[in-house]
Amino acid sequence: MTAAYKSRQDSQPAFVLHGYAFRETSLVLEVFTRNFGRLALVARGARRPRSALRGVLLAFQPLLLSWAGRSDLRTLHKAEWQGGLPQLKGAGLLCGFYLNELMVKLLARDDPHEELYQIYYQTLRTLSNGGDHAATLRRFEKQMLKELGYALTLDHDVASGDPIQPDRSYEYLIERGPVRCEGGAAENGLELTGQTLLDMLRDDYSNPLTLQQSKALMRVLINHYLGDQTLNTRQLLKDLQQL
Repeated sequence: MTAAYKSRQDSQPAFVLHGYAFRETSLVLEVFTRNFGRLALVARGARRPRSALRGVLLAFQPLLLSWAGRSDLRTLHKAEWQGGLPQLKGAGLLCGFYLNELMVKLLARDDPHEELYQIYYQTLRTLSNGGDHAATLRRFEKQMLKELGYALTLDHDVASGDPIQPDRSYEYLIERGPVRCEGGAAENGLELTGQTLLDMLRDDYSNPLTLQQSKALMRVLINHYLGDQTLNTRQLLKDLQQL
Protein backbone atom coordinates (compact mmCIF):
# COMPACT_ATOMS: atom_id res chain seq x y z
CA MET A 1 0.00 0.00 0.00
CA THR A 2 1.55 3.29 -1.06
CA ALA A 3 1.70 6.47 0.99
CA ALA A 4 -0.45 8.21 -1.63
CA TYR A 5 -3.14 5.55 -1.21
CA LYS A 6 -3.36 6.27 2.51
CA SER A 7 -2.69 10.03 2.57
CA ARG A 8 -5.51 11.73 0.60
CA GLN A 9 -8.63 10.70 -1.28
CA ASP A 10 -11.30 12.92 -2.79
CA SER A 11 -14.99 12.35 -3.61
CA GLN A 12 -15.04 8.62 -2.84
CA PRO A 13 -18.43 6.80 -2.86
CA ALA A 14 -19.24 5.68 0.68
CA PHE A 15 -21.88 4.91 3.30
CA VAL A 16 -21.78 5.70 7.01
CA LEU A 17 -22.11 2.49 9.02
CA HIS A 18 -21.76 3.84 12.55
CA GLY A 19 -20.72 6.96 14.40
CA TYR A 20 -19.99 8.04 17.96
CA ALA A 21 -19.06 11.23 19.77
CA PHE A 22 -15.38 12.12 19.91
CA ARG A 23 -14.11 14.83 22.26
CA GLU A 24 -16.40 17.86 22.59
CA THR A 25 -17.55 18.59 19.04
CA SER A 26 -16.34 15.79 16.77
CA LEU A 27 -17.50 12.39 15.56
CA VAL A 28 -15.69 9.17 14.74
CA LEU A 29 -17.31 7.41 11.80
CA GLU A 30 -17.08 3.85 10.59
CA VAL A 31 -17.66 4.11 6.83
CA PHE A 32 -17.88 1.58 4.02
CA THR A 33 -16.30 2.89 0.84
CA ARG A 34 -16.57 1.38 -2.62
CA ASN A 35 -12.86 1.50 -3.42
CA PHE A 36 -11.14 1.21 -0.04
CA GLY A 37 -13.45 -0.92 2.10
CA ARG A 38 -14.19 -0.12 5.74
CA LEU A 39 -12.42 2.91 7.20
CA ALA A 40 -12.49 4.97 10.39
CA LEU A 41 -12.71 8.73 9.90
CA VAL A 42 -12.81 11.57 12.40
CA ALA A 43 -15.20 14.38 11.45
CA ARG A 44 -13.82 17.33 13.39
CA GLY A 45 -16.41 19.82 14.56
CA ALA A 46 -19.26 17.80 13.01
CA ARG A 47 -21.40 18.18 16.15
CA ARG A 48 -21.28 21.96 16.10
CA PRO A 49 -24.67 23.50 15.20
CA ARG A 50 -23.31 25.29 12.12
CA SER A 51 -21.08 22.51 10.82
CA ALA A 52 -21.47 21.82 7.11
CA LEU A 53 -21.13 18.11 7.92
CA ARG A 54 -23.90 17.99 10.52
CA GLY A 55 -26.85 17.30 8.22
CA VAL A 56 -24.96 15.26 5.63
CA LEU A 57 -23.45 12.34 7.54
CA LEU A 58 -26.56 10.18 7.44
CA ALA A 59 -26.67 6.39 7.56
CA PHE A 60 -28.17 4.50 4.60
CA GLN A 61 -27.56 7.37 2.19
CA PRO A 62 -24.92 7.38 -0.59
CA LEU A 63 -22.22 9.97 0.04
CA LEU A 64 -19.04 11.25 -1.57
CA LEU A 65 -16.36 11.56 1.10
CA SER A 66 -12.95 13.25 1.01
CA TRP A 67 -10.34 12.48 3.65
CA ALA A 68 -6.63 12.60 4.43
CA GLY A 69 -4.24 10.88 6.79
CA ARG A 70 -1.94 7.89 7.07
CA SER A 71 -3.03 6.46 10.42
CA ASP A 72 -5.88 4.07 11.11
CA LEU A 73 -8.01 7.12 11.93
CA ARG A 74 -8.07 9.46 8.94
CA THR A 75 -9.51 12.99 8.95
CA LEU A 76 -12.70 13.69 7.01
CA HIS A 77 -12.58 16.99 5.09
CA LYS A 78 -15.73 16.98 2.99
CA ALA A 79 -18.98 15.05 2.62
CA GLU A 80 -21.53 15.39 -0.17
CA TRP A 81 -24.97 13.78 -0.18
CA GLN A 82 -25.73 11.98 -3.43
CA GLY A 83 -29.40 11.11 -2.92
CA GLY A 84 -31.22 8.42 -4.84
CA LEU A 85 -32.27 6.21 -1.91
CA PRO A 86 -35.50 6.62 0.07
CA GLN A 87 -35.11 6.81 3.86
CA LEU A 88 -35.54 3.49 5.64
CA LYS A 89 -38.49 3.25 8.03
CA GLY A 90 -39.91 0.81 10.55
CA ALA A 91 -38.70 -2.78 10.23
CA GLY A 92 -36.61 -1.82 7.19
CA LEU A 93 -34.68 0.66 9.34
CA LEU A 94 -33.91 -1.98 11.96
CA CYS A 95 -32.79 -4.33 9.19
CA GLY A 96 -30.46 -1.59 7.95
CA PHE A 97 -28.92 -1.21 11.40
CA TYR A 98 -28.41 -5.00 11.48
CA LEU A 99 -26.57 -4.93 8.13
CA ASN A 100 -24.36 -2.07 9.32
CA GLU A 101 -23.46 -3.80 12.58
CA LEU A 102 -22.71 -6.99 10.70
CA MET A 103 -20.27 -5.19 8.38
CA VAL A 104 -18.58 -3.25 11.18
CA LYS A 105 -17.88 -6.49 13.02
CA LEU A 106 -16.98 -8.77 10.09
CA LEU A 107 -15.20 -6.55 7.57
CA ALA A 108 -11.51 -5.91 8.05
CA ARG A 109 -10.40 -2.31 7.58
CA ASP A 110 -8.68 -1.24 4.36
CA ASP A 111 -9.97 -4.33 2.55
CA PRO A 112 -11.90 -3.30 -0.60
CA HIS A 113 -15.09 -5.16 -1.55
CA GLU A 114 -16.49 -3.35 -4.57
CA GLU A 115 -19.06 -6.04 -5.35
CA LEU A 116 -20.29 -6.08 -1.75
CA TYR A 117 -20.65 -2.30 -1.92
CA GLN A 118 -23.07 -2.70 -4.85
CA ILE A 119 -24.89 -5.53 -3.08
CA TYR A 120 -25.29 -3.34 0.01
CA TYR A 121 -26.61 -0.45 -2.09
CA GLN A 122 -29.20 -2.68 -3.76
CA THR A 123 -30.17 -4.26 -0.43
CA LEU A 124 -30.90 -0.82 1.03
CA ARG A 125 -33.07 -0.05 -1.98
CA THR A 126 -34.97 -3.31 -1.51
CA LEU A 127 -35.48 -2.65 2.20
CA SER A 128 -36.84 0.82 1.43
CA ASN A 129 -39.41 -0.71 -0.92
CA GLY A 130 -40.87 -3.03 1.73
CA GLY A 131 -41.54 -6.65 0.85
CA ASP A 132 -40.12 -9.69 2.61
CA HIS A 133 -37.37 -8.28 4.81
CA ALA A 134 -36.36 -11.72 6.14
CA ALA A 135 -35.65 -13.02 2.64
CA THR A 136 -33.72 -9.82 1.87
CA LEU A 137 -31.51 -10.35 4.92
CA ARG A 138 -30.84 -13.98 4.03
CA ARG A 139 -29.72 -13.00 0.52
CA PHE A 140 -27.39 -10.32 1.87
CA GLU A 141 -25.91 -12.59 4.55
CA LYS A 142 -25.19 -15.31 2.01
CA GLN A 143 -23.61 -12.89 -0.46
CA MET A 144 -21.57 -11.20 2.23
CA LEU A 145 -20.10 -14.49 3.46
CA LYS A 146 -19.18 -15.32 -0.13
CA GLU A 147 -17.40 -11.96 -0.50
CA LEU A 148 -15.44 -12.65 2.69
CA GLY A 149 -14.30 -16.03 1.41
CA TYR A 150 -16.84 -18.13 3.32
CA ALA A 151 -19.10 -19.15 0.43
CA LEU A 152 -21.73 -21.76 1.31
CA THR A 153 -21.74 -25.13 -0.42
CA LEU A 154 -25.36 -25.80 -1.35
CA ASP A 155 -25.35 -28.00 -4.44
CA HIS A 156 -23.66 -31.25 -3.35
CA ASP A 157 -22.96 -33.53 -0.43
CA VAL A 158 -19.38 -32.72 0.63
CA ALA A 159 -18.77 -36.28 1.87
CA SER A 160 -19.99 -38.26 -1.14
CA GLY A 161 -19.93 -35.62 -3.87
CA ASP A 162 -23.50 -36.54 -4.82
CA PRO A 163 -25.91 -33.80 -5.91
CA ILE A 164 -28.29 -32.55 -3.23
CA GLN A 165 -31.63 -34.37 -3.31
CA PRO A 166 -34.63 -32.23 -2.37
CA ASP A 167 -36.42 -35.00 -0.44
CA ARG A 168 -33.47 -35.95 1.78
CA SER A 169 -32.20 -34.50 5.06
CA TYR A 170 -28.73 -33.04 5.50
CA GLU A 171 -26.51 -31.86 8.32
CA TYR A 172 -24.58 -28.68 7.56
CA LEU A 173 -20.99 -28.85 8.81
CA ILE A 174 -19.46 -25.44 9.47
CA GLU A 175 -16.63 -24.58 7.05
CA ARG A 176 -17.39 -27.73 5.05
CA GLY A 177 -20.96 -28.01 3.85
CA PRO A 178 -23.90 -30.44 3.82
CA VAL A 179 -23.65 -34.17 4.46
CA ARG A 180 -26.59 -36.55 4.34
CA CYS A 181 -28.13 -37.46 7.71
CA GLU A 182 -27.96 -41.20 8.19
CA GLY A 183 -30.32 -42.85 10.68
CA GLY A 184 -30.99 -39.92 12.99
CA ALA A 185 -30.85 -36.22 13.64
CA ALA A 186 -27.86 -34.03 12.86
CA GLU A 187 -25.15 -34.18 15.53
CA ASN A 188 -24.76 -30.39 15.64
CA GLY A 189 -28.52 -29.83 15.54
CA LEU A 190 -28.30 -28.06 12.19
CA GLU A 191 -30.51 -30.24 10.00
CA LEU A 192 -31.96 -28.99 6.72
CA THR A 193 -33.92 -30.50 3.88
CA GLY A 194 -32.30 -30.80 0.50
CA GLN A 195 -35.07 -28.54 -0.79
CA THR A 196 -33.93 -25.77 1.56
CA LEU A 197 -30.35 -26.06 0.30
CA LEU A 198 -31.47 -25.93 -3.33
CA ASP A 199 -33.81 -23.01 -2.64
CA MET A 200 -30.95 -21.09 -0.99
CA LEU A 201 -28.76 -21.83 -3.99
CA ARG A 202 -31.37 -20.04 -6.14
CA ASP A 203 -32.06 -17.32 -3.53
CA ASP A 204 -35.68 -18.47 -3.43
CA TYR A 205 -37.18 -18.05 0.05
CA SER A 206 -40.87 -18.37 -0.87
CA ASN A 207 -41.17 -21.71 0.93
CA PRO A 208 -41.87 -21.09 4.68
CA LEU A 209 -39.70 -24.05 5.70
CA THR A 210 -36.82 -22.75 3.59
CA LEU A 211 -37.15 -19.35 5.23
CA GLN A 212 -37.16 -20.90 8.70
CA GLN A 213 -34.24 -23.28 8.12
CA SER A 214 -32.14 -20.73 6.24
CA LYS A 215 -32.48 -18.32 9.17
CA ALA A 216 -31.22 -21.00 11.55
CA LEU A 217 -28.31 -21.87 9.25
CA MET A 218 -27.21 -18.28 8.71
CA ARG A 219 -27.42 -17.52 12.42
CA VAL A 220 -25.10 -20.44 13.27
CA LEU A 221 -22.63 -19.56 10.52
CA ILE A 222 -22.53 -15.85 11.35
CA ASN A 223 -22.10 -16.58 15.06
CA HIS A 224 -19.16 -18.81 14.16
CA TYR A 225 -17.41 -16.08 12.17
CA LEU A 226 -18.20 -13.40 14.75
CA GLY A 227 -16.39 -15.39 17.43
CA ASP A 228 -16.93 -13.71 20.80
CA GLN A 229 -18.61 -10.65 19.28
CA THR A 230 -22.38 -10.21 19.71
CA LEU A 231 -24.92 -8.49 17.48
CA ASN A 232 -27.00 -6.01 19.46
CA THR A 233 -29.47 -5.43 16.62
CA ARG A 234 -30.33 -9.14 16.27
CA GLN A 235 -32.36 -9.14 19.49
CA LEU A 236 -34.26 -6.06 18.35
CA LEU A 237 -35.19 -7.79 15.11
CA LYS A 238 -36.15 -10.94 16.97
CA ASP A 239 -38.41 -9.01 19.30
CA LEU A 240 -40.02 -7.10 16.43
CA GLN A 241 -40.78 -9.64 13.74
CA GLN A 242 -38.76 -12.81 14.33
CA LEU A 243 -36.61 -12.01 11.26
